[in-house]
Amino acid sequence: MKISNFTKGLISTSTGSFFWGFLGTIYFQYISFIGFFEVVVHRSIWTLVILIITTTLLKKWKLFKKILFNKKKSLILFISGLLILGNWTLWIYAVSTHKIIDSSFGYFIFPIISVLLGFLFLNEKLNNQRIISISLVTISTLYLIFKMTSFPWVGLGVALLWSTYNLLRKKINVDTDIGLLIESLFILPIILFILYLIIVTNNNDFNLYNLNLATLIILAGPMTLIPLFLYVKGVELAGLGPSGMVFFIVPTGQFLLGFFYFNEAFSTDKFISFIFIWIAVLIYLRDLYENN
Repeated sequence: MKISNFTKGLISTSTGSFFWGFLGTIYFQYISFIGFFEVVVHRSIWTLVILIITTTLLKKWKLFKKILFNKKKSLILFISGLLILGNWTLWIYAVSTHKIIDSSFGYFIFPIISVLLGFLFLNEKLNNQRIISISLVTISTLYLIFKMTSFPWVGLGVALLWSTYNLLRKKINVDTDIGLLIESLFILPIILFILYLIIVTNNNDFNLYNLNLATLIILAGPMTLIPLFLYVKGVELAGLGPSGMVFFIVPTGQFLLGFFYFNEAFSTDKFISFIFIWIAVLIYLRDLYENN
């Protein structure tokens, strides 16, 4: 039986989301013992190396040059590069400091914040269901601000950085891999400076004398790119709406891992705020279903 492109797309986005939400979280938490700054450094470096290889194999260097020498696109990619660096740093900090549930808060609300940003900056329309979703996210956040002791600043930071990143990338509409390659090159000086500080302070765990550890750390590159490519391919085949529904596997996976596997604390205040978030997500998913 022939599988339709739509089904292939759902399989691809589901696999990418599962990879990102479950396997990626376990992997990055496992290597967090080397320090989250070093994890960010190696995630950036090995992602860049793999992107250089794939760009060569796919013969995309002409497209790379075309985008790089476009001043508007280069400027936006420079800014989005800083945003993704901030997102990676904050998320890996969350994973390494037992704040995975807080980071899941960010990925639950990210699509809804993206809807708000699309309305504010891209003139995208809001219907009643999306307005209700945005309102519930706002109520949830304000509730936690009022309670302050359990305010998930990590999750809110992850959501704002990631949604702003996606807003900028949507404005220039460049290939995901080439855009990420240029972003990686822009942030490379920052990464190399951080690596230098790690080495001179004798906090460097990566070395070729310990091949097992070195290989484990190098996997940060494919662990970043595999779910990304799977998800993007799924979006191309199944469409943005259905892929947006599947995306919620990511924060669900992180939440389940944080609560059941890593035994993170989950206060009553956070539980109440998550109820608002989950209702907002259900309303948002219903809107996506009805409009696709």
